[in-house]
Amino acid sequence: MKRVTTGLEVLINDHGRFKGNIALLCHNASVDSQCVNAAFRFKEMFGSRFVKIFGPQHGFSTDAQDNMIETDHTMHPYFNIPVFSLYSETRIPTDEMLEGIDHLFVDLQDVGCRMYTYIYTLTLLLEKCGDRDIEILVLDRPNPLNGKDIEGNILNLEYQSFIGRHPIPVRHGMTIGEVALMHQDYWTTKKANLKVIKMRDWQREMTFEDTKLPWLLPSPNLARHESAFTFPSTVLFEGTNLSEGRGTTQPLEIVGHPKMEPFSYYANHLNAQALENKLKGFTFRPIVYIPTFHKYTDVACGGFQIHVTDKKIFKPWRVGQFLLRELYHHLGEDFEWLKPPYEYNYEKEPIDIINGTDKLREWVEKQGSMEMLDSFEDLAAYRQQLNTVKLYGGHTI
Repeated sequence: MKRVTTGLEVLINDHGRFKGNIALLCHNASVDSQCVNAAFRFKEMFGSRFVKIFGPQHGFSTDAQDNMIETDHTMHPYFNIPVFSLYSETRIPTDEMLEGIDHLFVDLQDVGCRMYTYIYTLTLLLEKCGDRDIEILVLDRPNPLNGKDIEGNILNLEYQSFIGRHPIPVRHGMTIGEVALMHQDYWTTKKANLKVIKMRDWQREMTFEDTKLPWLLPSPNLARHESAFTFPSTVLFEGTNLSEGRGTTQPLEIVGHPKMEPFSYYANHLNAQALENKLKGFTFRPIVYIPTFHKYTDVACGGFQIHVTDKKIFKPWRVGQFLLRELYHHLGEDFEWLKPPYEYNYEKEPIDIINGTDKLREWVEKQGSMEMLDSFEDLAAYRQQLNTVKLYGGHTI
């Protein structure tokens, strides 16, 4: 396969039409194939017309940990232009922030999962600019989980939050450019002046390693592209008192708890249950680890690492729900659902916000069957919508 050319690199090779003032929404993973950050390339292309930078959750430098850790607005010491945080006292750019901008480029590496916030920074931006004479240009990037497979329940809008604003499944199968088009066609009545600069040579069945592009962490706990594939499994544990591996070298690939002895539980129960429930394309590996920060700092946790062995058949959302169900009943009174607040919601259970419904928590507590889990995936209408905004060929399953 050819190396994929990102929207950023397409722009670098053809940027002459842009004559006004330029702004850029980007982060640590906004790089070209040589690992040069987009901000450097924008300075080269546009010079003094490059006037503002915006950063999403975790910041322009992607150094802020976890949810509800905000970043400040700053003046960049090298570029000597303001850097505005869209995860600060506001998630929506203010009138002052947008003043004097003619073209606002968005170059963010998404992870292909509903709970990842960058697509909502984009859609809030589109809504804010719906009545403004600012051209919004999305520099498209690969969905690292591929653009073919979709999985999980559709968000119930009663559980809308900054980790779930729109009625999409957990594994949504879109590039960030396609998310922008979906928003304009189905989720808003205020149309922005939107253009998507497409990638070249990206195919929907590609996972990230197929693209031959460098992986730079898009958020502090996704340092490996393998972590993106387990993220739809392990993000569920943010709504519990189990560690999801933050404070280790493999966050969001592992889960654990101080009261768990993983080796006997794996040998006597978990492995057999996974096989019985026909979960494929991965293996659980029992481990013991000590987080250096976050949950259970300096306390030994027993748990499991999810090793993906075949990405074509691995179903991360399904595996995550299965593991959550099993550990809920195994740990008994040592298991706890995290209490609010979570992502600025002070009322609803965090696990329900993550799941986008309270029905999956009830499924876990009642030890529902895997066949019952199938009933949560009513994806026919979503597939039809997705087919109308696809920028790249192929089928979605």
